[in-house]
Amino acid sequence: MSNDDLCWLGVAEAGELLAKGALSPVELTEAVLGRIERLNGRLHAYLTLLPQRALAAARVAERELAAGTRRGPLHGVPVALKDLCDVRGTVTSCASTVLGDAVARRDATVVARLDAAGAVIVGKTHLTEFALIGYHPTLPRPVNPWRADCDTGGSSSGSGVAVAAGLAAAAIGTDTGGSIRIPSAWCGITGLKPTYGRVSRAGVFPLSYSLDHVGPMTRSAADAALLLDAIAGFDAADPTTRRDAPPACAAALPGGARGVRIGWDEAFVAGGAPPHVVAAVRAAVDALVGLGARVVEMTLPRVDDVLHAWPVLCAAEALAAHGALYPARAASYSSGFRSFLEYAGTLSAADYARHDEARRNWVGAFRGVFDDVDLLACPSAFMTAIPHDALDLDAPFSPDIAPFMRLTAPFNFSGSPTLSLPCGFTDDGLPHSLQLVGAHSGEATLCRVGHAYQQATDWHRRRPPL
Repeated sequence: MSNDDLCWLGVAEAGELLAKGALSPVELTEAVLGRIERLNGRLHAYLTLLPQRALAAARVAERELAAGTRRGPLHGVPVALKDLCDVRGTVTSCASTVLGDAVARRDATVVARLDAAGAVIVGKTHLTEFALIGYHPTLPRPVNPWRADCDTGGSSSGSGVAVAAGLAAAAIGTDTGGSIRIPSAWCGITGLKPTYGRVSRAGVFPLSYSLDHVGPMTRSAADAALLLDAIAGFDAADPTTRRDAPPACAAALPGGARGVRIGWDEAFVAGGAPPHVVAAVRAAVDALVGLGARVVEMTLPRVDDVLHAWPVLCAAEALAAHGALYPARAASYSSGFRSFLEYAGTLSAADYARHDEARRNWVGAFRGVFDDVDLLACPSAFMTAIPHDALDLDAPFSPDIAPFMRLTAPFNFSGSPTLSLPCGFTDDGLPHSLQLVGAHSGEATLCRVGHAYQQATDWHRRRPPL
């Protein structure tokens, strides 16, 4: 197997070879680091590489596996982190110059859990500045491996590129309004936004404490299940984490899609995406019907009643998170993120309360959806990857951005788990993506239905023309 072939191994495939002794963790890590060295200057997926840390972890994994000690399916597998996650002894830049060269004093919980699972962390990936919309002008934008003239989606863009281009077997992303799902969709990979509180946010720089989710970005639903099993669970350092036992996602994978009720709201889907996107997603739903699922026509609570709340809630909570940095270091922010904080400064307590009430009312109405269905299906993004010049990411922040998140932000409000899956390609080679939305703690159902779909299709196995 060539070094490039090694880099395309998924988590499950690599883990099995490593467990059998048919592959060395050091060999696999060196192959991935070599591919990053060759391609990152063109793709800009990573901001910081950690080769010494990675090779040291790979050597430990090699010794342990040789001695018959296996920590689990991630043992010896190369993984990347969005550069919001603290790694002890490493700068967490958040893709900005605001934090300077401050070094993290401890690992984020998600990093500690990946280490405990034996994963090999190879580096920290690029993102939009502080996980909002635009990039800091001092940094090059990540490049979509499918089409260099198209956007990668924000904010977990570097994680999406790294996984799509074979620069990591998996990556960690965060999602506040679509930031796991949109880059997963536009980069042609699988992304899992867990239930709010399923994965600890301790040591992950916040954008919006009540909307942020941490989750895996992988090349398959099976791999997403393995990652989530490793990082989920209560954490005393993050009191918002759930105390119920995490679902055993990997164990649920063989269950298939038979009997699963999939909700479909034609007006919601068609009102948020163009016809070719709707058609690709509906074809994926029909494929699940062929696997034994059934479609339930339904009507969601009106998202137009709640979308306007996202900019207000996110901005107000971001302003609080940046209290030690803004306005003291205002000049170091990009003009785009600085304008976001300036917008936040115009909001009142009454503004926040009014929009929080709208969120809570919508969430309460949405909760009843899962009385009649197991999953909801819709696109993962409002369209396939857009050209770089179609949206001015450097423009001053405007709350008018909310409609672009019509298919994603509502499920941050509700804290619902979602799974994004490749489900086809446009005529000019851009990926389509199906989004499945589950009830709280429904990650195992999402993963098994996604796995069933990917067992019957090969969209997730396509490689970009690098």
